[in-house]
Amino acid sequence: MNRDQEKEKKMEEILSELRRDERVQSMKTFVQHGKVSTYEHCEHVMEMSYRIDRALHLHSDLDTLLKGAMLHDFFLYDWHSNDDGTHSLHGFTHAEKARENAEKYLKTNDRINHVIRSHMWPLNPERVPRSREAWIVCVADKLVSLHETLFRRRDREQGKKDC
Repeated sequence: MNRDQEKEKKMEEILSELRRDERVQSMKTFVQHGKVSTYEHCEHVMEMSYRIDRALHLHSDLDTLLKGAMLHDFFLYDWHSNDDGTHSLHGFTHAEKARENAEKYLKTNDRINHVIRSHMWPLNPERVPRSREAWIVCVADKLVSLHETLFRRRDREQGKKDC
């Protein structure tokens, strides 16, 4: 088995239950950046988090890292839609909503909840990442969001692969 196959097998073992959940699947219906769904974005962040962990030999807890990354935007609404005004503060509030949903629907543990809740640091300065996994996901989210926002449209036009 080559490295890519090992990686895929490890990820599938950890994420198979999450990926089958109907609420997680519903993230495919919400737009995150441009034409990227929230589900795709979370997959990209999860992949980037895994790459950072491996490239820097950080030896993080893969269960916490991958589940935290996959659920970091588990807020379950379209933040671009007109609503009663609550979505105007999306950047400040969605991490807590994602954590609440993950804990309520998926019974996530404190370590995964911390990754989810702190991923928007420094926008939420009181939610500093305090674990290796939380720092990795926080950085991966910024890198992936930048790519999706600035380059994804051009990449699609040129027929390039996602992130």
